[in-house]
Amino acid sequence: MWKSIKALDRILKGEVTRTEALKSGTLDIPLAGLSIVILFLGAFYGACMGAYGIITRHGTPQAAMAYKQLAASSAKVPALFFLTLLVTFPSLYVFNALVGSRLSLTSMLRLLVAALGVMMALLASFGTITVFFTVSTDSYSFMVLLNVLLFAVAGFMGLGFLLQTLHRLYNAQFSVPPPLPSMSDAPLVEGEPVMPEPGALERLEGQVSSRNVRHVFRIWVLVFGLVGAQMGWVMRPFIGDPHKPFTLFRPRESNFFQAVVDTSLRLMSSDDSHSKSRWHDDKHPSNAPASASAPAPAPAPSTQSESGSR
Repeated sequence: MWKSIKALDRILKGEVTRTEALKSGTLDIPLAGLSIVILFLGAFYGACMGAYGIITRHGTPQAAMAYKQLAASSAKVPALFFLTLLVTFPSLYVFNALVGSRLSLTSMLRLLVAALGVMMALLASFGTITVFFTVSTDSYSFMVLLNVLLFAVAGFMGLGFLLQTLHRLYNAQFSVPPPLPSMSDAPLVEGEPVMPEPGALERLEGQVSSRNVRHVFRIWVLVFGLVGAQMGWVMRPFIGDPHKPFTLFRPRESNFFQAVVDTSLRLMSSDDSHSKSRWHDDKHPSNAPASASAPAPAPAPSTQSESGSR
């Protein structure tokens, strides 16, 4: 396990994707061990998402449902990424063959698992941010959009890593000499310039790749993003609406993009049904209607004594 964690650290630092390391035409990473690390990282972030239900349902009859949602989210987050990989992997291999690359099936699988490792490492690092907003807000719409944003950032960075590594593998296969980094920014050690090593997401200066190669891989990145977004919509809920009963999957309806628009409009409107809910009123008795706590009006004075005195 420790070897796999170190392998993920080498991927994040760009050591695995340096030009010298790619001359063999593959990534030197433990495929099975890295997959296990990805599972644990995804489960951790899923637990952070499920914590929203535990906090919002605390002290209510539905508190037990929150723990079911936490367990379900811990399983569904890594499943979301691996299922997306399973759906899009054949198309990436065909696209890769169309541009003349000689990467094997195993090499492509290693590259995709490495990209998933980058995504999961970023998501796990966002876990504390998710928990912070979980304990500081009760708006379900806000939490949904926050997680959509964090998933988008992690996906964007992971796919950026994938694109850069594909370009480097393409260059290494066709024996393109590695470009030298700029000397202007190189630190000096005892009067000698030290060449900085490129990062995992850094584009190499002078990197050569044909326009067709760039277009083909960018199209696949778009396909991966669309499949991942819709896969997440099909596998919802991940956070769990505290005002609905627990369910492992919701009925298939609408699509991911329409749901994001509807949630954004709900959040920006003055009538946020999730934050101004019955649960919110129960937790804050001061928000109860004024008529419930107002004293009853005093009865009108009787006129009987007045008529008797006459």
